[in-house]
Amino acid sequence: MTLSDTDLTYLARAVALAHEALDDGDEPYGSVLVDASGVVLFEDRNRVKDGDQTRHPELEIARWAARHVAPEDRAAATVYTSGEHCPMCAAAHAWVGLGRIVYAASSEQIAAWRDEWGVPAGPVAVLPVRTVAPGVPVDGPAPTLEDEIRSLLRRHALG
Repeated sequence: MTLSDTDLTYLARAVALAHEALDDGDEPYGSVLVDASGVVLFEDRNRVKDGDQTRHPELEIARWAARHVAPEDRAAATVYTSGEHCPMCAAAHAWVGLGRIVYAASSEQIAAWRDEWGVPAGPVAVLPVRTVAPGVPVDGPAPTLEDEIRSLLRRHALG
């Protein structure tokens, strides 16, 4: 599916959150939860720099939604994220019944860039959301944001 202007607007916010994370010394990822009417319900950025590698924004969104959003509203919501969900976050997304995911850069792209830069692979297999959570609708990547995401990730990886 081609991403809409609305999708790109929310992805731009997710990328802005990724910038915020990097500026704070963290890994550059950001995510935004938007309800069916276009209202931003929750947003967050990576917070793993202090040692808890589970502090991904997508996982925080799933936890927040489970506590604050009715199941039928979760299913109609969209999560916009700078990078495709990792397997942990994709599973949490599916378990709490969130709807569509839209990402700026795919996990495959990110893994290829990291390999190109000589950055060791992480401890978790790189799997697309569709493999981990096949019932979740997924759209991305966003070619217009690719260079910006790549630059953020490169700055983090290579200092």
